[in-house]
Amino acid sequence: MGSSMSPDERAIRELVASWMEASQAGDTARVLSLMADDAVFMVAGQEPFGKQAFARAAAAQQKFRMEGASDIREIEVSGDLAYMRSYLTVTMIPLGGGKPMRRTGWTLTILRKQTDGRWLLARDANLMSEQS
Repeated sequence: MGSSMSPDERAIRELVASWMEASQAGDTARVLSLMADDAVFMVAGQEPFGKQAFARAAAAQQKFRMEGASDIREIEVSGDLAYMRSYLTVTMIPLGGGKPMRRTGWTLTILRKQTDGRWLLARDANLMSEQS
């Protein structure tokens, strides 16, 4: 991260770091605060879903500890919209023991700048798949 990084790109990278930190801490409320109310998530094999369904899925994952990393490969900002392409690695570790589940893959995220200057996730297409 060189000095040529714009304040918007820096803010987006900080949002991703906060998201990963909150996810690994199991802090669903904090994760939800980083997405727009009209956020839409797309994953393979199911209909696109919104913030409420995301919250329900997160609640169902409380029996796991999550470890992960997001390798941001591209951020492009245009006015109050930005897109980000990244490679995501997530490992879900069952709290009671058992085999961890590792998923990796590409994500394409659209972010929207709020009137207060904060960036929030607005759309996310997640192409992760399970690794053996």
